[in-house]
Amino acid sequence: MQTTVSPAGRNSDRLTRIAAVAAVLGVAAVAGWISYLHAVQIVSSHGEPGAVGRAYPVTIDGLIVASSMVLLDAALHKETAPVLARVLLGAGIGATLAVNILAGVSYGPLGAVVSAWPALAFVGTYEVLMMLVRASSRRASPGDAEPLAGKLSPRVPGTAEAAAEAASRATHAAGNPLTPNALQTRFGLPRTVAAEIDRRVRADMNGHGHE
Repeated sequence: MQTTVSPAGRNSDRLTRIAAVAAVLGVAAVAGWISYLHAVQIVSSHGEPGAVGRAYPVTIDGLIVASSMVLLDAALHKETAPVLARVLLGAGIGATLAVNILAGVSYGPLGAVVSAWPALAFVGTYEVLMMLVRASSRRASPGDAEPLAGKLSPRVPGTAEAAAEAASRATHAAGNPLTPNALQTRFGLPRTVAAEIDRRVRADMNGHGHE
């Protein structure tokens, strides 16, 4: 049974998604910025100062974003996720956690936890955003409903010629085939078209395919 969503329900879903995406992006932006500053602090104090130190953290968080996008693309196309993308995502998460922990470890265990939190928040909110994108794609994709629709009702031919061919095949299978004249009269087809349908169906039924 098909569920009909009212306009009010659709508007509510849209507002919920907008609010969720806005919250996720806001948290991700703040957490990503703090995580970036922590990474710059650690990288700059361990041999990579200046412009290199400021650019270096991008290779960490950028790896997380790129790997997540590859996994998202695989999920949207219902393909097996590349192992390398999973490995690189894990490496990126491990690296951003490590540099954030190092930024606060000098203040003790609590300082390490406080410093690590922005990295966890960035990774978590980004993955939540990917989940929202996947869910939105599943709801909007007509391909997901197609298999169910095919099981619930037969496909309706879109033209008189297609309907005539479907009827011809069905009656051939039942052992009482429609003649070209019957196809012409019943479906309003030109005689040449009706004759071609009959010839094509008979060839298929006899195992010869289209001549």
